[in-house]
Amino acid sequence: MQRVVIAGASGFIGRRLVASYREGGDSVTTIGRGGADVTWSDVDGVVRAVDGADLLVNLAGRTVNCRYTPENRAVILDSRVETTRQLSDAVRRSAAPPGVWMNSSTATIYRHAEDRPMTESTGELGSGFSVGVARAWEDAFFDADLPGTRRLALRLAIVLGDDGALVPLARLARFGLGGAQLDGRWPSTAARRRAGTYHAFAARGGRQRFSWVHIDDVIDIVRFAHALPELSGVLNVAAPEASDSRGLMSTVRRVLGVPIGLPAPRWMLEIGSAVIRTETELVLKSRWVAPERLLAEGYRFRHPSLEPALRSILRKS
Repeated sequence: MQRVVIAGASGFIGRRLVASYREGGDSVTTIGRGGADVTWSDVDGVVRAVDGADLLVNLAGRTVNCRYTPENRAVILDSRVETTRQLSDAVRRSAAPPGVWMNSSTATIYRHAEDRPMTESTGELGSGFSVGVARAWEDAFFDADLPGTRRLALRLAIVLGDDGALVPLARLARFGLGGAQLDGRWPSTAARRRAGTYHAFAARGGRQRFSWVHIDDVIDIVRFAHALPELSGVLNVAAPEASDSRGLMSTVRRVLGVPIGLPAPRWMLEIGSAVIRTETELVLKSRWVAPERLLAEGYRFRHPSLEPALRSILRKS
């Protein structure tokens, strides 16, 4: 039996990860705000939780599905960096540090990519608010000297499952609005440019790339990476076959049996995102990520292709 500690366990990935380890007979301790075994405010309790753990997984972080107001930007950053720093301090203070610590990160750390996939060895980091958050998050994770703990930053692509990003996309498709999200020109402000929250027009015709990974593979990858003692550093967690906005929405419609999907041009996306309090960057940035290290280590994806992956999820909904 392993002793596993999962921080930020109340989210979509965290709930599945907790269930997976508990169903396997392992001891799981959760760290979080409400409903967790240990709360973030209990600093000594966090130290006791990680002390002697076989595996620590940190998934804590406020959702980015919101408007990037100054207040929300501060919460998005602090909820990632400060929890990571607290865990780093807890690991340092523990008598028996966790053997492995995996910290959530994001594939958004790479630049807008239409020309080639971003790998761990050749990927280029981007710029702007979201990238700045990802950089600070990984810096907080890797900065401390923790020689007794192997660390992995999981650069997650969009995770597909019965919760998360796929839910609103399927809803749009069912209402006949499941066409591609089309980029275009849109006025900016000096404040948004300074904050790095303005998305500049780039991909045409709904060809912004969409890298994704099935929730089943996320759980399997955590277990796979834990079992490889030489694996550390950054790890792209993405299926090997990326799609694009046009192909994604076409596949969603086909799986749901919806023949028509009206596309959404930039002006419509900007108005709609303002109404539902989110940002167009989430659908217009071209995220093209390849799992170079996972494939080199011999990981076999349960869901390597988009359409079968979507069918495994949407047939249950």
